[in-house]
Amino acid sequence: MVHIAPSILAADFANLGDAVALVEGAADSLHVDVMDGHFVPNLTIGPPVVASLRKATKLPLDCHLMMTNPGEYFEAFAKAGATSCTVHVEIGDTAALISSMRDAGLGAGLAVNPDGNYDMVKPFVGDIDLLLVMSVFPGFGGQSFIPEALDTVRAARADIDARGLSTEIQIDGGIDASTIGAAAAAGADNFVAGTAVFRNDDPAQAIDRLRVAANADG
Repeated sequence: MVHIAPSILAADFANLGDAVALVEGAADSLHVDVMDGHFVPNLTIGPPVVASLRKATKLPLDCHLMMTNPGEYFEAFAKAGATSCTVHVEIGDTAALISSMRDAGLGAGLAVNPDGNYDMVKPFVGDIDLLLVMSVFPGFGGQSFIPEALDTVRAARADIDARGLSTEIQIDGGIDASTIGAAAAAGADNFVAGTAVFRNDDPAQAIDRLRVAANADG
């Protein structure tokens, strides 16, 4: 299965509801990038925008929390309508954060940056729904794909399959029709794409092309 999660970071924020409507029938979920200006050098959105998105779409809302203190906001994101949250292994306190996400009724995800490796997240993979492998350094959209991140994807796929786990492997950063095939071949099954979707004249058609490209090589 190929799961496509358009990142609203690349959408037109002045017309966000209209942008989401364009991918409603084609996407599998929406990826919501939340940046705090501390863990990453950028600021984006929070629970109020998630609440507005929830009114505009039935798609699952997967919130990627690039924050130093995400645990303080799980309840707020859950109340706003988030389906799941993903935190970074780099901030520490991982087991407690996973437990807190579960307590809030959220799906639990764990992310690792491109300069990390699978050993950093392996102890937690059986306790999460989604492993996010970053193929760019988080903070800004439109960056170029870092192919070395696929080493982490390959290691994750081998371990997840060997252990019979259902954990999804998501990849985020520089995903387009030229990179999604390699990511799928490495073992990713959930693909975040921002610019490749929302900067296209026909976002739904762009998603279809990504799905075809992933299935062709993956």
